[in-house]
Amino acid sequence: MDVYTEMMRLRAQGRKCALATIVQVRGSIPSYESAKLLVRDDGSLFGTIGGGCVEAEVWNAAREVIATEKPRHLSFNLSQDAASDNGLICGGQLDVFVEPIVPPPHAFLFGAGHISKSLCKVASLAGFATTVVDDREMFANRERFPDADEVIAGEYEEVFPRLHVNETSYLIIVTRGHRDDLRVLRWAVTTPARYLAMIGSKRKVIGVVKELEKEGVSPEAFTRLHAPMGLDIGAISPEEIAIAVAAEMIAVRRNPESGWKTVSKSIFAAGLPRVLQQ
Repeated sequence: MDVYTEMMRLRAQGRKCALATIVQVRGSIPSYESAKLLVRDDGSLFGTIGGGCVEAEVWNAAREVIATEKPRHLSFNLSQDAASDNGLICGGQLDVFVEPIVPPPHAFLFGAGHISKSLCKVASLAGFATTVVDDREMFANRERFPDADEVIAGEYEEVFPRLHVNETSYLIIVTRGHRDDLRVLRWAVTTPARYLAMIGSKRKVIGVVKELEKEGVSPEAFTRLHAPMGLDIGAISPEEIAIAVAAEMIAVRRNPESGWKTVSKSIFAAGLPRVLQQ
């Protein structure tokens, strides 16, 4: 198995990694141009770019690249003194490019109504894999969602264990009613999903959050919740709402370090903790 095969295996599992490649060499080094090292999200290694102090520094940089999802360019000068200290008497120079390898983002749409129909199309066009979940087979079917990667009809609590939710997942709650929203949100706040959104007015969202808090869910669990969902563009129709939500998803995807605080019109940004205390 080579580096590329392992990289594709990790992506298929929804795991992040970083690929380090020697992109330029000047003089003598203990490896060669184009040598590659793959650093997995758990810190383990696959391949090598020569070992020693260079590989150790690249490993540290790769861990940062995995966290930020932003590439880095590193330069090393293996001077006689530095090289001999590490047993590498080479004296050359090398540049290493470390790039993030991130699985495709996956949007899980809970509820198979009009908004989900439009959002499934828009999200697919924007590069998100999509899964639609609803407890009504007459709504959750291929005829209504030809663009979805997967359509699941079943009771929500029975479906949750089958979903592979990770840091590249986006959960959008657009069910047909308050109680179903509550069922999905109760589970969603326990996941590591990058994006969590729920449709509804502030009054409705506050009501759902209060109910879950009475069940013992911590207020901090809702800090990732985008509600009302979508960027504030004055959207009214299902199609417009879908565009607003997809835009917010893209903003979160492209700003992994900033998270919800930068792009969200979150109820917490609007002072929900204070409201809940009243």
